[in-house]
Amino acid sequence: MSSQSIASRVVATLNANGVSEYLLSPGSRSQALAIAAKQLEDSGKARVTVRLDERSMAFTGLGISQASNKPVALIVTSGTAVANLFPAVLEAFHSSTPLILLTADRPARLRGKGANQTTNQVDIFGFAAKCFDIPIDVTEPDAEGILLQALSLIEKEKKPVQINIQFDLPLSSSSPKANELLANSKVVKSGSRELTELAVPVDNHTVVIAGAGGERAKEFARTANLPLLAEPSSGAREGEQVVINYLSQLEALRDQIRKFVVFGKPTLSRPIQKLISETSVYAEVGRYGNYDPFDNVIAEAELLKPEGRADDAWRAKWHSDSLTGSRQEFVQFVWDRSDRLVLGASDLIRVLDSCAKPKKISVFSNRGLSGIDGTVSTSVGIAMTAGPTTALIGDLTLLHDISGLNRTDLPSFDLRIVVGNDHGGKIFSRLEVAKEIDSESFERLFNTNQTVDLHALAAGYGWTYFKCHSLAELEEVWQESSRGLVLIDYQLVD
Repeated sequence: MSSQSIASRVVATLNANGVSEYLLSPGSRSQALAIAAKQLEDSGKARVTVRLDERSMAFTGLGISQASNKPVALIVTSGTAVANLFPAVLEAFHSSTPLILLTADRPARLRGKGANQTTNQVDIFGFAAKCFDIPIDVTEPDAEGILLQALSLIEKEKKPVQINIQFDLPLSSSSPKANELLANSKVVKSGSRELTELAVPVDNHTVVIAGAGGERAKEFARTANLPLLAEPSSGAREGEQVVINYLSQLEALRDQIRKFVVFGKPTLSRPIQKLISETSVYAEVGRYGNYDPFDNVIAEAELLKPEGRADDAWRAKWHSDSLTGSRQEFVQFVWDRSDRLVLGASDLIRVLDSCAKPKKISVFSNRGLSGIDGTVSTSVGIAMTAGPTTALIGDLTLLHDISGLNRTDLPSFDLRIVVGNDHGGKIFSRLEVAKEIDSESFERLFNTNQTVDLHALAAGYGWTYFKCHSLAELEEVWQESSRGLVLIDYQLVD
């Protein structure tokens, strides 16, 4: 098969199996894949989005997949372009987000020979993405067989897969066209299976905890009449069972807690982690996988159901008082006025955890590895797919992924990025190191005070910019910032 024949077969088979989003960063070795994806777009079968930076492109794809719950294909050339996908691949692996990595490679005969822009791409992602290597001399039936294996795996495990494709000269041509191969493309038979279930006995000493991906916790807590400690990124901070500022009550009630029922992946507070480590735990296995960081889970299943019901007196002991302060007022303002919210992994998500009032809201956050990597780009992908979106992030989170603001080739969509700007990494003040070293060293090594002109950055990337010093000013610009690409620079004062 020629390079274009392989590329068109790959893209057509993916499309026939429901993959309609193709993101790419321009490159020479991957040109046949780019052409094939564009042919599908021209025939109305797919959408192609070009992002100049592979790292940003991968996180944009991650956001699209999170919002759509469908696999997304990422097209890159050989060499370091492949390595730049790694941060997003790790997040996708740990959050069960299906990404299909189409990595262009040179023929196997040139591996280890010093050919330009070449490294060993086979299994480059290790445990995080199984690699399927398509050789240059592959036949069409064999190529299709490899693709169906990859698609079967991603259907079963919802994890990233790498399809590494060897291309030889000539690297592209105008035919065969991917859209003309759709009719004879094979489709993976999707299977279904019953979830493993477990009945969890509950009583007046049981508490429900919901971390990222723990949406089902709200139904469990409601049915069992239990207090619900739901992180903002859980999707479960809704209903009468929610305890708002639960950290303030742990010390007084800790001796009465004997059992935790955990949904998702709780990560935001050390007191909760410590209490989980000291208590009997039942865990529901969800998109973030098994949760047993302290090796003390009694039992786990994919579907937990309560056995019994707690008395009203037990839930009444948990008061839903909000922690107050300028930061709490700021994040509560954003929470109250957002229907779809992306939360960065900065101090602000923890502030929100102390005060966010229960409400029905669609929340996204990269909590697989809890990093600030690619948050802007992830937000772009979510807004492109799900509709008008607000992202609440810190200033270092913004700067870490500043290339995500690049509007090149992006469609029209509405994304409001609200930056809580305290000019550094204030989250590190929570760590022991803040008391262990002198203030000058702490400021330099951890707080990393930044003086970047965000107005100039926003203007350079073509985003509308607002600077706010108070909630009154934020209120004035909120409606004005509801359309298009907007960056709100909110000045935080401690």
